[in-house]
Amino acid sequence: MSKTAKWGRHIVLALALAMTSPSAVGQGQDALPGPSAGAQIPGGNTTSAPNPPLAAVSPHLQNATVAKNYRLGTGDKMKITVYGEPDLSGDFSVDGSGQVQFPLIGQIEAAGLTTQDFVEALTKVLGAKYLKDPKVSVEIENYRPFYIMGEVNKPGEYPYENGLNVLGAVALAGGFTYRANDSDVYIHRSGEPNERAQRATSDTKILPGDVVRIPERIF
Repeated sequence: MSKTAKWGRHIVLALALAMTSPSAVGQGQDALPGPSAGAQIPGGNTTSAPNPPLAAVSPHLQNATVAKNYRLGTGDKMKITVYGEPDLSGDFSVDGSGQVQFPLIGQIEAAGLTTQDFVEALTKVLGAKYLKDPKVSVEIENYRPFYIMGEVNKPGEYPYENGLNVLGAVALAGGFTYRANDSDVYIHRSGEPNERAQRATSDTKILPGDVVRIPERIF
């Protein structure tokens, strides 16, 4: 056997031993992609690695944003707690006039306010007339319903669900009719003068009180 052949054989054996050594196996395992690689992100595309910007539209974060910026309206139900005052704490609803009927105070305006605005307004009234340094918290227990109309099989009023998007709203309403344009949707949001056209995808979120209209496609 020539020297060149012997050296080639030695190199092959060395490589084989290296590949089967415990350290090499450990390195091979570490090189494997983690669970997030190639994972399907709800409402997004399959990616080869985690995509940090998508965290900004995760359902949990979006729900927190909705809760923070959400403005109260007729049909919302909330739990109001006045610490140390059980007779003033309980479940309350925003009535048809946009107000909440509250013990001692009577009616207090709620529609159009964020929960933080409402807490400040209620705290101010209680502190001015009835309590010394009141501590108030408000938690929305049930959001007001949304409405869907147009080319769906069961148009009407539906309870709002956290994280709801257009496709979920359509599913609740029995799906698209055969005449529906399933690419676009029109949403009339509370406090806005006109409806707005948006894409009918899982990225288009529905808020409480929205009126969703599914248009008919042009044949």
